[in-house]
Amino acid sequence: MSLSVNCPNCGAEAVFRSAALPARVCDYCHSLLSRSDTGVMVVGKSAPLPFDVSPVQIGMRGRIEDQPFEVIGRVRWAWTDGAWNEWLLLFGDGSHGWLGDAMGQFMLMRERAFSQVQTRTLKDIGKGKEAVPGAEITLDARKLTIVDARDVLCIAAEGELPFTPTPGWRVYSVDLRGPKGECASLQRDALATTFYQGCYVTLPELAPTGLRAFEGWTLPAYAA
Repeated sequence: MSLSVNCPNCGAEAVFRSAALPARVCDYCHSLLSRSDTGVMVVGKSAPLPFDVSPVQIGMRGRIEDQPFEVIGRVRWAWTDGAWNEWLLLFGDGSHGWLGDAMGQFMLMRERAFSQVQTRTLKDIGKGKEAVPGAEITLDARKLTIVDARDVLCIAAEGELPFTPTPGWRVYSVDLRGPKGECASLQRDALATTFYQGCYVTLPELAPTGLRAFEGWTLPAYAA
């Protein structure tokens, strides 16, 4: 059930569309809002989002896994040599997932309780061990390879989110990939380890509407 409130900082309307999404960024003043049983409070402020060349944007709709979805939030992550987006998808059944968006590749993932992950290597990484790119692990009887491991910084966010992306939030991020398009991501900070699992997808597979056009890229026919 959605909840409409006024931003405690600027008074603008702020809508929370799911009880599972207790945080959002005010569309007008960029205050970080956190919802609890006692009400909505300001817990910080998000930096303005830098320009990027992603065709995805808040409000994009599509369909995947026999479910309609809408893009309702974004977190922008950065490291020394680049940055990428993680878009929050709200599905028709009320669940949510993430669309990773990096260098023209897209990863559709859902969160999985890290306590359910039985792979020893991943458990060790979750407890603080460094990941080794190129190392192979077995997850649910499938072989995955660690393709990337680095410290990253949350630089900005927008829309609705399942967590509050406080300024300066740093995590250790590990990406894995399988031979048939499987993917997974582990993120670890000082408080917790989260794990996401899914597969690579293409934009046409998402049946998108509401894509963003920008200079040097025009809307494809399938998204018209």
